[in-house]
Amino acid sequence: MKLSTKELYNISNKIRIELLKAIYEAKSGHPGGSLSAAEILTTLYFDEMNINPQDPKMEGRDRFVLSKGHAAPVLYATLGERGYFPVEDIRTLRKIDSHFQGHPNMDKVAGVEMSTGSLGQGISAAVGMALAARVDKNGARVYALLGDGELQEGIVWEAFMAAAHYKLSNLCAFIDWNGLQIDGENDKVMKVTPIDAKLKAFGWNVLSIDGHDIDSIKKALKEAKEYKEGPTAIIAKTHKGQGVSFMTDEAGWHGKAPSEDELNRALEEIGGRL
Repeated sequence: MKLSTKELYNISNKIRIELLKAIYEAKSGHPGGSLSAAEILTTLYFDEMNINPQDPKMEGRDRFVLSKGHAAPVLYATLGERGYFPVEDIRTLRKIDSHFQGHPNMDKVAGVEMSTGSLGQGISAAVGMALAARVDKNGARVYALLGDGELQEGIVWEAFMAAAHYKLSNLCAFIDWNGLQIDGENDKVMKVTPIDAKLKAFGWNVLSIDGHDIDSIKKALKEAKEYKEGPTAIIAKTHKGQGVSFMTDEAGWHGKAPSEDELNRALEEIGGRL
């Protein structure tokens, strides 16, 4: 599927609308880090990855792992927009018996490749998937999205080390670098910077981009695919709550549902950009 940049931006805004409606209906969820990743997931699912919503288990398909599993609303909204299921279904988010729980479940939701939630484990699974794809020689590429606060988990660095050791050039990890986590600024909670220098020291190819600029995301993905010496990390500078003025760069919106008035204000803002 090849769409224009304008069409991709429109999809990213539709994804924002749907994820916010779902979080509002649930009265709980994580809007901040979901909104910050909309352009990344839009570009992956609508421009980059070799996938087939009509055949979710297609042999040799590319894989995406949402390592920061609490941002499930953006993944659900993206999968719905891409045609894996009616996007309206995600408005059952976090309801009893709903497939769409607060963290992704690969046994319940079509298109979800890995059940995630415990931070750090998603990238570890992605490393295993990339290694398996190379052994199987099926041409699949594996993409993962980590939160910047997630980098405080030790298991992440074990996975980074393994990926470089096995020279997994079919693995690309996005770092959603919005600078905030549930307790405030990352650097005040547990400093992990300079992340680019650390990843390079671990043997990764490192690219830094504006995570809301779709053309920059596309260019970085092309460079990642062309790099054959090992895995690539794309450090995507983003804004928590991007797309909604009163949520942008506010740590308080990490895990809080909007009120009806706040939802309407947010939808009006986003709708005006469609």
